[in-house]
Amino acid sequence: MTAFELDWNRSAGRRRLLLILLVLAPTFVACRTMASILPSRGGSPLEIVLLAVFAVLFAWISVGFWTALMGFFLLLQRRNRYSVSNVCEGLGYSIDDPQARTAVLIPIYNEDVKRVFAGLKTVFDSIAATDSPDRFDFFILSDTTDPDVWVQEEEAWHRFCTEHDAFGRVFYRKRRSNAKRKSGNVADFCRRWGKNYRYMIVFDADSIMTGRTMVRMVQMMEARPDIGILQTPPAGVNRETLLARAQQFANRVYGPMFAAGLHFWQLGDAQYWGHNAIIRVEPFIGHCELPRLPGKGPLGGDILSHDFVESALMRRAGYGVWLAYDLDGSYEETPPTLLDELKRDRRWCQGNLQHLRLIFSRGFFPAHRALFLNGILSYGSALLWLAFLLISSAQAIAEVYLEPVYFLDTKTLFPQWPIWRPHWALALLGSTAVLLFLPKFFSYALALLRDPTARLYGGRLRLACGILLEVALSTLLAPVRMLHHSVFILSTILGGNVGWPTQSRDDRGTPWADAVSVHWWGTLLGILWGALVSLTNPSFFWWISPIILSLALSIPLSVLTSRAGLGKAFRRAGLFTTPEETEPPLELCELAKTLQEEQPYSPLPLSPRQGFLRAVSDPCVHALHTSLLLRYKKGAPAREEARQALVEKALRSGPDSLSAKEKMTLLNDPFHLAELHRRVWNIDDEKEAALWGLSLPPVE
Repeated sequence: MTAFELDWNRSAGRRRLLLILLVLAPTFVACRTMASILPSRGGSPLEIVLLAVFAVLFAWISVGFWTALMGFFLLLQRRNRYSVSNVCEGLGYSIDDPQARTAVLIPIYNEDVKRVFAGLKTVFDSIAATDSPDRFDFFILSDTTDPDVWVQEEEAWHRFCTEHDAFGRVFYRKRRSNAKRKSGNVADFCRRWGKNYRYMIVFDADSIMTGRTMVRMVQMMEARPDIGILQTPPAGVNRETLLARAQQFANRVYGPMFAAGLHFWQLGDAQYWGHNAIIRVEPFIGHCELPRLPGKGPLGGDILSHDFVESALMRRAGYGVWLAYDLDGSYEETPPTLLDELKRDRRWCQGNLQHLRLIFSRGFFPAHRALFLNGILSYGSALLWLAFLLISSAQAIAEVYLEPVYFLDTKTLFPQWPIWRPHWALALLGSTAVLLFLPKFFSYALALLRDPTARLYGGRLRLACGILLEVALSTLLAPVRMLHHSVFILSTILGGNVGWPTQSRDDRGTPWADAVSVHWWGTLLGILWGALVSLTNPSFFWWISPIILSLALSIPLSVLTSRAGLGKAFRRAGLFTTPEETEPPLELCELAKTLQEEQPYSPLPLSPRQGFLRAVSDPCVHALHTSLLLRYKKGAPAREEARQALVEKALRSGPDSLSAKEKMTLLNDPFHLAELHRRVWNIDDEKEAALWGLSLPPVE
C-alpha cells in the first residue's frame, strides 16, 4: 500500500466514525423526545414498535443531511487533496501510451435504434475531436429479443460504419443467450475481447459522454494504478415531461452537492452505478465475476443489482473505487413518467434485496457492507415509513376507543396523568423537516455563492421558485412512491419475481387507462384510510392529510406529470431550467440534430422498423444479416422439420402469422431464412407478394 493509499484509508476511517456519531447522537435525542410525547411514554408494545421504526427512519434521513452538509463545505473549497482529478492538472487531452486502449461498451436491449446510434455518433465525433481518437473502440452489445429491432440494429451499425469509415473501430455483437442480463452482456465482452483493452467505459443505452471527459478518465486511471473503477455523476438531460424536467432540475441543483458529500465519506470505497464509469479490465476479469446466488425465488439466482457487488469485489481485490464528483461532461436520460420510474424501481428493488445475502460475505470491506445496507434501505425505508404511518394511525384511533390507564401495575398512591407537550411535538417535527429540507437551501446557497451558476438556472428568483416547486411536487409524489415501493418489498419477500422489461425513453406520456390500472388500489386505500381516521379522530386527520391527499390523487398526478406539454410550459416560464438547456453542450446539440435527420432511402416500401420483413425480402439486408450470424450447423431431423414447417407457414399465411419467437428462430437459422428469401422472390401472386413488401412488374 502506498503512502497516499494509507493516508486516505486513515482519513476515511476517521470520517466514518464522525458520521456514526453525528447520526446516532441526534437519533437518540429524537427518540427520547418521541417517547415523551406518546401517551404511554413508549411503554406499550405498539409504541415500542413505533419508536423502533422512528429510530431507523430518523437515522436514515440524518445520513442524507450530513452527506449534503459535507458536500456543501467541500464544494466551497477551492481544492480537495483527495480529488482524483488533481492528477490531470496541466495535462492536455491526449493519451501518450499506445497500449492504454479503451473499449466503450453500449449494452442494449430492445432499445430505440435511432436514439442508440445517434448517441454513438455524438460520442464518436466527440472522441474524434480529441488528440487520441485511436485509443478508443466502440462495442454495441445487443441482448435484443425483438426480431424487428435486431435487424434494425444490424442495418444501423453497417450504415454507421460505412458513413464514418468505422469498420474495425465500431463493433456489433448480438448474443444468442441473455444470461445474467446486462452484467452477463459485459462479461461476455470481457471473455471475447477484454484482453485487448486496458480499460472499458460502460454506458447505458441513453448515456452520452464528451470526448474530453473520456480522455480525462483514462488519464486519471493511468496516473492512479490503484483505482479499479472510476465513477462519474451523470446529469439528467433531454426529457420534456413535467416529472422528468423536475428530476433533471433536482439532479443538477442538488446532485453535485450530494456527490461531493458521498466522496467525502467514501473516498476510495465508493459505489459503481453500472454506467458512465471507467473500469480497469484486467482486475475486473480476475476478481469481479458475479456468483449465482443459491436457491430459487427472487432472492436467488442471478444478481440483478450487479454494480454494487462488482464495486465491492473490486475493492476486496485491493483496488479503489472512486467517485469523480467534480468531473462534468457525463449525461443520462431519466424515466419520463411515474409508471416508467416504478417499473425500473421494481427491478432495482429486487436486486437490492438480494444484497441481504451478501452483507456478511467473506472479505468485503465494512464500507461496502454499509453500502449494501444503504441500497436495501433505499427501498426498505418506504415500507418503514408506511408502517410508521399505519401504526401512528392505529395509535390515534386507539386513543379514542381505549380507556386510558391512570394507575400502573406498580403500587402507587397517585395516578399517572397524560401530559401533552405540544412544543416538544413541534420541535420534533421541526427537526425532521430541517433534516429533509435544509439541504435544498444549501444547494441554493451554493448556486448564489458560485456565480454565475444561478444564471444557468434562469436566475436567482426562478431558481428559488424551481426549488420550491420541486419540493412541492416531490412531496406530493412521495406517498405514491412509498406505497408502491412497500408493495415491491413485500412482493419480493413473498416470492414474486420481476422480468426484464424494456425501458421507455420517450415523452409519449401516460394514458389515463394505464394510470387507473396501476393506481386504482392506492387511490382506494387513501380514500378509505382518510375516511376512517377523519371519522374516529378528526384532529389527527389534519396531520396525516398530505399522505391521504397524495394517494387519493395518485391517478391524475401520474397522468399530469407525464405530459410533455406541461413540462414545456414550465420551461417557457423559465422554471426547472438546467445549465444544459441554458448553454447546451456541443454534444447534446449534435445529438438533437442527428435525431432530426430523415430515415435512409430503401428500395422497398418497408419501414426500417419492419426488420424481419426486410431481412427476408431486401437482398442487401438479407445478405448483411446472414453474414453476421455464427456458423450454422444442421440439427436433429425433428428440429429441421420444425423450422421447415415455419417456412411453409410463413409462405402460406404471411409474415403476420409468425410469432416473435418464431421469427427469431428463422433469423437465427441462415439456411431456412435463405430458403424463405428465395421463395418469397418467386411468388407469382401480387397480393401474396405485397405481404412481403414486394410488387410484381406490370405485364406488357
